[in-house]
Amino acid sequence: MVQHSDQPTFSVLIIDDDVEVNRSLELVLQTLGYNTATALTGDDGLGLIEKNSYDLVLCDLRLPGRSGLEVLKGAALKLPIILMTAFSNQEIASQAAACGAFDYLRKPIFPDDLMFTLRKFEEHERLKRENKALKAAIAERYSFNNIIAKSDAFRSVFDVIRRLTPFNTTVLITGESGTGKELMARAIHESSPRRGKPFIAINCGAIPETLIESELFGHKKGAFTDASRDKKGLFEEASGGTLFLDEIGELPLHLQVKLLRSLQEQTIRRVGDEHDIPIDVRVISATLRNLEEEVRNGKFREDLFYRLNVVSIHLPPLRERTEDIPILVEHFAKKHAKRLGIAEKRVPPDVLKALLNYSWRGNARELENCLERALVLSQGDDFELEALPDYVQKGTPLTTAATIVNDDSNLSIKQKTAALEIDLITRALEKTGGNRTHAAKILEISHRTLLYKLKEYNLGGDSE
Repeated sequence: MVQHSDQPTFSVLIIDDDVEVNRSLELVLQTLGYNTATALTGDDGLGLIEKNSYDLVLCDLRLPGRSGLEVLKGAALKLPIILMTAFSNQEIASQAAACGAFDYLRKPIFPDDLMFTLRKFEEHERLKRENKALKAAIAERYSFNNIIAKSDAFRSVFDVIRRLTPFNTTVLITGESGTGKELMARAIHESSPRRGKPFIAINCGAIPETLIESELFGHKKGAFTDASRDKKGLFEEASGGTLFLDEIGELPLHLQVKLLRSLQEQTIRRVGDEHDIPIDVRVISATLRNLEEEVRNGKFREDLFYRLNVVSIHLPPLRERTEDIPILVEHFAKKHAKRLGIAEKRVPPDVLKALLNYSWRGNARELENCLERALVLSQGDDFELEALPDYVQKGTPLTTAATIVNDDSNLSIKQKTAALEIDLITRALEKTGGNRTHAAKILEISHRTLLYKLKEYNLGGDSE
């Protein structure tokens, strides 16, 4: 078995207290095309492993000081190890496997046995490389700047973004809460020549009407009571980059006029100032409301709508693209396992079935929150069905108030109140076409309270 020139050259560390064994193994391995290094003790071997890069370790089981099993325990997570022993029995094999050994060889080691084991190692490494390449290809095919999807609907969105790359065209992103509108805006920014410049997001529905003009355009000292100094607005802060206007449908009509003028003339004027300031900003906006209907009802300026809607991207809800759920589950599970510093967990069929059957009213954001909860609560190597919220296990959306309120087996005031609040908020938003100000009036609560509850129930309380 001589390695061909197109195969990788592997580096092997041999750890044995017998100098002659080291030499004979080195000779065979070098003849086969391997690079080699040797150590006489377990401590020396681990020291070399810390300082250098090896693909494989051949380690004697019995060593002075630190044993082969102790070397295995100390280095098995970093690279494959083949134990060598003169004592071949089932107990040793079991110990080696339990500690993570790739294989073991019985002494005296004959060249044919060594070559056979090395073939297994090479095949194992080949499969690892192919698996890594396959995962990379899948990631490239099904992701775009941290957006994960395989559905035709989302992949067509990726195609639109790629065509937008060289241009500074304004973009309007539409979709329900939790579909990833801000994530999409960031992807557009990062794929454009403006990447590396600021990306600044503002939720137009989360800032009081009296403050939003100053937030966007800035103000001069003395422009109003609390204006104790000059302040740059977000348009200036985003200079050279992208300004993301989330929930653009919530912008008051008088500010719509000022925004239109800024977009057309590429200048802004601070509150209380008499001079225009040139800007170089790309604007991406988003809304969950039907702006065309808002235009017909006189609640949104038609000229601004056309100025913002040069390119329109609609993000479909998760319930309409269930084929994306498995890869989103894998992505979120890995993401939060890494963030929390815990081992990744497998997703068994019963858990995946429950996730596929649920309607995900809060879309990808709700799914991500659910996966993080299940990751923390599951105790074994797998996600546990019991770690999912009851309504996900049963496939019943939390927002179905009647199901929860009429369930005599559950007398929790907290859960029933939450279900009623979600149901009423959802109806109010549907009735007002997503207008949160009007919805708050119908619900007879303050606008601030509505925003708090939207965030609490994952119904769109923070920017996307």
